Amino acid sequence: MNKYMNNNTGEMAKYEAVIGLETHVELSTNTKMFCGCALSFGAEPNTRTCPVCLGLPGTLPVINSKAVQFAIKTALALNCSINKSSIFHRKNYFYADMPKNYQISQYNRPLASNGFLDVDMGSYVRRVGITRVHMEEDTGKLIHTGSSGRISESDASIVDYNRAGTPLIEIVTEPDIRTPAEAKEYLIALRNIILYLDVSDCSMEQGSLRCDANISLKPAGAKSMGTKTEIKNLNSFRFIQRGLEYEYKRQAGLLEEGKKVLQQTRHYDHLTDTTSALRLKEEAHDYRYFPDPDLVPLIMDKDAVQDIKREIPELPGEKIKRYLEVFGLPDETARLIASDKDTAQYFDRCANILGPGKLKAAANWITGDFAAYLNKESLKIKQSGISAESLCSLIEMIEGGRISSKIAKSVFEEMAQSKKEPQDIIMEHNLEQVSDEGELSKIIDEVIAANDEVVQQVKDGKDKAIGFLIGQVMAKTKGKANPALVNGIMSKKLKK
Repeated sequence: MNKYMNNNTGEMAKYEAVIGLETHVELSTNTKMFCGCALSFGAEPNTRTCPVCLGLPGTLPVINSKAVQFAIKTALALNCSINKSSIFHRKNYFYADMPKNYQISQYNRPLASNGFLDVDMGSYVRRVGITRVHMEEDTGKLIHTGSSGRISESDASIVDYNRAGTPLIEIVTEPDIRTPAEAKEYLIALRNIILYLDVSDCSMEQGSLRCDANISLKPAGAKSMGTKTEIKNLNSFRFIQRGLEYEYKRQAGLLEEGKKVLQQTRHYDHLTDTTSALRLKEEAHDYRYFPDPDLVPLIMDKDAVQDIKREIPELPGEKIKRYLEVFGLPDETARLIASDKDTAQYFDRCANILGPGKLKAAANWITGDFAAYLNKESLKIKQSGISAESLCSLIEMIEGGRISSKIAKSVFEEMAQSKKEPQDIIMEHNLEQVSDEGELSKIIDEVIAANDEVVQQVKDGKDKAIGFLIGQVMAKTKGKANPALVNGIMSKKLKK
């Protein structure tokens, strides 16, 4: 937190940040945007190319219909209006990762526009306007040789064109974001929605979700906008927040000194937590956009759009509302479960198996011991090998008094390791809870007889001392005694 920020709220104090994000999402289609080349991350460099995606003379692009469907689905989930007609443009610039020396994109007639995404910040909700969702093709990948992999320290740059032509959507926000923390939460919420839609794997490590941030500062309460800079290389949620925090501090420092902020494109370096100038920021006219003469306009059929809309699943916000209102889950638990698509699906399967009264127990297991195990092993819930049916069986045994909560934890640990069913583990190790009153009564009598001093403390009104006696019973039964039953029998015997 720097001196220009409010330390209590995290909001900007003297200067207000105006932030907009441009997010690029690679779509999980089988082939590229305008040709039939297969998409495969990690393939041998330059083996997924053809004359079309390399831009050789005489080739003609053909629009990938699945990519268009995925883009429409995403735009609808972001509350956008699908434009009746949209066209592809050529965005002209010269860089080594662009085999055509232009990128097929969309300019003044995008696929969709005028949407929004509500970002829950805990104490308030920030509505972030979505200016547009448009389609384009990805560039190739430059690899900077050298020990660090950074362009400034590389001996040479080599290019892999496998990625060139991959279907992309670009999601552009209005400048509605006011803090770096809001920017981070917006991107997390956006990623969760896209994962629910199953249109991209959103891997920031592999580059299928990338974000550029525009930030300017203005005096708090002022209407006029400041000069913006664009930050590149923000490939993690943490980097987005920290990069914007640094850039806020840098711009505020310049304004305090009476200097101007230059309109630049800047590079974020996560090793130094700083940004550095790459080039002056381009304007739209610098790219000399013009309609691609080889591609016809996209005309949207209303019925086709409605069919795609019906494919949209229950999204995170809707799940949270259902978990709160229908299942009565605590707010934090509901949000934690809904934040991950696989976890939410797992919980929903539990909801179909268990009665409403046992769902909180399922939620506690999923966000507690289960989550701890997954985190420790770096696994996703669908990789755990523990089915929803198995977890529900374990919960039923706890609720039915067959095993104690303490024993259940050890059973779960073995389930995670051996992938055996809880029933089999309980039978194999003789872990079923002892609920026979006659058997428990005999053990309790033995404990009472062996602990005269503690028994007297209980009779003298020191109620906490009974915990020691119950603990002795649990030890004798190796944790298998029914705790509630033991407590009831013990209390009756000590009152005599």
